[in-house]
This record gives sequence, structure tokens and C-alpha cells, in this order.
Amino acid sequence: MDKLQKLELMNKVVNELEDLQNSQTALIEKIGKIEVDNMNGLNDSRLEKDLGDMHSKIAENLDAITNIFAYFETKRDEYNEKNRSAIEAIEAAAAAEAANQ
Repeated sequence: MDKLQKLELMNKVVNELEDLQNSQTALIEKIGKIEVDNMNGLNDSRLEKDLGDMHSKIAENLDAITNIFAYFETKRDEYNEKNRSAIEAIEAAAAAEAANQ
């Protein structure tokens, strides 16, 4: 795997982590809406307990995902900076090859 391929894979992982973070945020929002609906009239004790537990677990997951996302995004940026000239050379060679075909 050359440096460009590695950077592209790192970009893919960053995008997937961001998507995972957004998905967890959406889950928390949906659970919150159900919790409000329950408080606004249903007052179901099982919903209250189970949704509260789910909310806590997903919030913990979101914190973990946020941390790994920040870590890996920084790692990707540092890799890109460190290998910028090699990556640019690979991109230039690929562009020249494509132009010659």
C-alpha cells in the first residue's frame, strides 16, 4: 500500500467514524423524543427505565466514538502533513499516466 492509498483509507475511516458519531447522535435524539412523549402523558414506568438506560449507554458510546474520531482525525492529518510531498508525487504520476492514455 503506497502513501496515497493509506491516506485514502484513513480518509475513509474518518468519514465512517463521523457517520457513526452522527448515527449515535440521532439515536439519542430519537430516544429523547420518546422520553418526552412518555412524560407528556403515558407515564409508563418500563419505558422510563429502559429508555433512560438506553440513553445512558448510547451517550457513553457517543463519548467513546467522539474521542476515537478526534484521535484518528489528528493522526490522519499528521500523516498527510508528514507525507505530503510523496503523496503529491504519486498523484502527479497518476495524472501524467492518465493524460498519456
